[in-house]
Amino acid sequence: MAAEIVNPRSGAETDSATAGATDSGTDAPFDPAFALHRGGKLAVQATVPVRDRDDLSLAYTPGVARVCTAIAEKPELVHDYTWKSQVVAVVTDGTAVLGLGDIGPEASLPVMEGKAILFKQFGGVDAVPIALATTDADEIVETVLRLAPSFGGVNLEDIAAPRCFEIERRLQERLDIPVFHDDQHGTAVVTLAALRNAARLTGRALGDLRAVISGAGAAGVAIAKFLLEAGIGDVAVTDRKGVVSADRDDLTDVKREIAELTNRAGLTGPLASALDGADVFIGVSGGTVPEEAVASMAKDAFVFAMANPDPEVHPDVAHKYAAVVATGRSDFPNQINNVLAFPGIFAGALQVRASRITEGMKIAAAEALADVVGDELAADFVIPSPFDERVAPAVTAAVAAAARADGVARR
Repeated sequence: MAAEIVNPRSGAETDSATAGATDSGTDAPFDPAFALHRGGKLAVQATVPVRDRDDLSLAYTPGVARVCTAIAEKPELVHDYTWKSQVVAVVTDGTAVLGLGDIGPEASLPVMEGKAILFKQFGGVDAVPIALATTDADEIVETVLRLAPSFGGVNLEDIAAPRCFEIERRLQERLDIPVFHDDQHGTAVVTLAALRNAARLTGRALGDLRAVISGAGAAGVAIAKFLLEAGIGDVAVTDRKGVVSADRDDLTDVKREIAELTNRAGLTGPLASALDGADVFIGVSGGTVPEEAVASMAKDAFVFAMANPDPEVHPDVAHKYAAVVATGRSDFPNQINNVLAFPGIFAGALQVRASRITEGMKIAAAEALADVVGDELAADFVIPSPFDERVAPAVTAAVAAAARADGVARR
C-alpha cells in the first residue's frame, strides 16, 4: 500500500510520509493496521535488573566472564546460562509471503515480527525475525548455519517452493537443533487434527478416506506426506495441470516424488474429475473450484478450503454438499490456523532440548490438538480456537513426550 496512508500514533505525531500526504492534499483514511505497526511490534526486554554497580558487575563484567569461561569448558552449559534454549530464529527470504508472493525481505519483516509475537503469546517462546537479502539456497543455508549458535531452533518462514524443501533438509542435516518450515509442517499438523475430528464426527477412520489436495507447493506436498504417514486411505495432489501422476513428463523432482507416494487410485486429468467421489477436498492453492465439482464429492464429504482471503470453495457453497467445512479465515468456523501448532511444537522441542522435530512429534501434536475438542465436537467445531488456553500446554506436553520416545530429547 502507498506510504501516504501511514498513520501516526497520535494526531500530534508526524513523519515524512504523513507530511507528504498532507502536502499533496490527500485526505487519507485512517488505517489502524498502519497505526499499530508504526515503530514495529517487538522490543528487547531484560529479564534481570541492572539497578546499581553490583547488578552491573553480575550482568556484565566481571561476573559474566565466569559464565563464559564455564561454557567454554563445557559447551552444553550454554543452554542453562543463556537464552539459547528459549529462543527461535524466524528466517525468511521474502519470496512467498502470505498470499503476496515474492515481495522481498524488507516487506516481509512485518510478517516475521508478527510470527515472533505469536510464538511468545501462544507458546511462551522468544523469537527473533531474520529477513535475509538473498534467495540463493546455498547462501541461506550458510547464513543460518553461522547464526545457529545463538538459537535453540530455526523456524523457516515464507520461503518459496521448491527451495524451501532443500533448505530445510540441508539445515537439519547439519544442525543439532530443530529446523521447521511452518508453511509445510504447521499447516499439515493442523489439517490432520481437523481431519481426525471430522472423521470421528461422521463415524469414519482416516483409512476410509480419499482426499484430493489442490496445490503442489510447500503446504500441499507436506500435507500429502503427513496424511499418508497418519494412515489416510488415499490422497491425490493436483497442480495447475491436473493430478500429479507418474505418467506426466513435466514434473519437478519434488512432484515426481509425490507422484510415486500418492494417488493409489491412478487418477489423471483435472482437479474437478479427481473430486468425483472424493471424501475430502483440501485447498492450499487459491483459485476457485466449480460448484458442480464439489457436488460430485462423496456423501458427508469434508471441504477444507484454506486459501486466504478467498477460499477455493466459499463456505456458503461448501455447506450445500459437505458435512464439515473449514477455511483459513478467522471469520468462519473451523479455522485451519498454523498458530495452533508451531508455538506448542517449538515449546515442547525446546523444553527437552530436542535435536530435531520428528514425524512422531508432529503426529503427537496433531493428536493432542484434536483431543482438545473432546466432547464438544460438532460440525462447526472440529478444531479449537487459537485462544483456547488448553491448546499450547496440550501440544507442548505431547511433543516433549514424543521427542523422548523418539530418542531426540537431550533432557
